Parts: sequence; structure tokens; C-alpha cells
Amino acid sequence: MQAMRDGLDSVGGQTQCPGEFIRKFSPAAQKDLLTLATASTYQAGHVLFAEKEAPRGVYLVMEGEVKLSINSSDGRRLSLRIARKGEILGLCATLSGSPYEVTAETQYPAKIAPIGRREFLGFLMRHPEAYQTVSEELTREFTLACEQLRTVGLGSSAPEKLARLLLEWSENGQAVEAGAKFRFSLTHEEIGEFIGASRETVTRTLTTFKNRRLVSFHGSTLTIPNKNALASFARC
Repeated sequence: MQAMRDGLDSVGGQTQCPGEFIRKFSPAAQKDLLTLATASTYQAGHVLFAEKEAPRGVYLVMEGEVKLSINSSDGRRLSLRIARKGEILGLCATLSGSPYEVTAETQYPAKIAPIGRREFLGFLMRHPEAYQTVSEELTREFTLACEQLRTVGLGSSAPEKLARLLLEWSENGQAVEAGAKFRFSLTHEEIGEFIGASRETVTRTLTTFKNRRLVSFHGSTLTIPNKNALASFARC
């Protein structure tokens, strides 16, 4: 699927990136890194890179969301998390030279700025102080992966796993009184890939949540009226 190339945002004559990752760098390092990046807009479902592919470089998420997943040899998929605006993808593989560990696929139309491996490693050579930020990001990615494995492997029930997932996603949504609402257009099968459950189990669990008024749907928006109520139900 063809990507449409865009320039990065320009403020005061300088290229700016909205990402928290880059904001941790010094102004000089930010400016240098952003000269290496040119954003492209990709449609939903575009695979930026696939696991076991040789690393081409890193990808800055400028806008939109990217689903990260791993696949078994028999075709089963476990979705790890959704990367959002400001994150960097493919960092570990780019640094080590080993194949990508995950598959990165745009969830919605997204603006992504790729930076080639050679260029990114050259950037780090010019700005060795940036290694601390890179180390912190790798630690964050490891922690998130552990949390996802804990949810899938140690969650006692499908309602608990699904409630945890929805509550996690709601942190990036819009607050509404005691709850939150956020964009939600995944299929039940795709949701199951995040919690290690079948499509039928997800359907039954969401129906229970809706009947108990723990969640509601309005088009592609999911609302959690009371986050504490959903969390309490999951612990029952």
C-alpha cells in the first residue's frame, strides 16, 4: 500500500516532533535527529516491519496508532500492545543488528517517520549522551512486555484480562466523570489476540460488560462510565 510523504511539523522555522521520546534529548540532538526523518502517511493495516526481518532502522510514530504483535509457527498471533504518538519502534533490533522481534502494523491511518539504521547509529555516535534516553526506552519496552505477558499468562479469567486491557487503553482516552471514553474499532478476534482468548469468549464477555453497564458503545467509541466499577467486577 503506497504511503504519502509529508514533512514534519514546522514551528518557528525548525522541524518539531511531538514525541516524548525525542523531547528527552538535548535541543541539538533533537534537531540533528529530525533532519534524518521524513514522515509518511500510511493507511490502516500497513505493515511497517515484520518479525524476523533484518532491521532497516527505527520508526517514529508522529500521529496514529501501531499494533505490535508476535506470531507462532502455526499462525497464532499474540498482540502485545498499541504504540501511540511519540513512541519509537524497532529500537532493539536497530541497535543489536538482530531481526525485528515483533511485527508493527498501523491500526488507523498514521504518520510515521522512518530513520535508517545506519543514520540512527551515526546519530548516536555524534550524541553519546542520547544513550541514556535510549536505555530508558529499552527498559520501558521490556516492562510493558512483562506486563502484557502477566496479563495473558497470569490473569485468572477472561473478564479480568479484558477489563485490564480496556482500563489500560482508557488511560489514553478522554476523561468523563468517573470514567473515560476512547476510540475502539477492533474486531472481537483482534481483541482476543491481546488477551489470549477466542472471539466467542470476547463476545460473551463484552456482552456481560454491556448488560451490567460497565461499558457502552457509540459507533467506534467505547465508554467506561465508572473505571472503579469495571476494575472491581474483574476482581470478583
